[in-house]
Amino acid sequence: MTEPASPVKDSVLESPVADYKRILQAVLELRPSGLRQRLAEAIGKNRSFISQITNPAYPTPIPVQYLDHIFEICHFSSQHRAAFLAAYRRAHPRRLSLLKHHERTRRVTLAVPDLGDDARNQRLDEFLTEYAERLAHLLLEG
Repeated sequence: MTEPASPVKDSVLESPVADYKRILQAVLELRPSGLRQRLAEAIGKNRSFISQITNPAYPTPIPVQYLDHIFEICHFSSQHRAAFLAAYRRAHPRRLSLLKHHERTRRVTLAVPDLGDDARNQRLDEFLTEYAERLAHLLLEG
């Protein structure tokens, strides 16, 4: 005997958010393994967050500030990108307009000493990130 489908889960799978997640999921299936980890590293999140934002069964929307990273890392075709953006616009009519044009970014990896304390290591990481952002801002202005 099969269990009846959950109305909550069914409504999530039929939502506008699920529509663009299905497109992203299709793109991910065309790419080699390890892409989810690369995406997690690029946006500074853990892999479970990537699972939530790529699975149509979860209602978690994809934050607009991650779209450029997703398009770049997942190598969206122009057709997939257009379909994704159309579905994203239907799901979040005003969200794309809130995204200000910003310069492309790239990730740089630094080797720094382990300070032997998670809190101190985190402070060092935050300092270096803030320093790089401020320096880049100054260079872009000048």
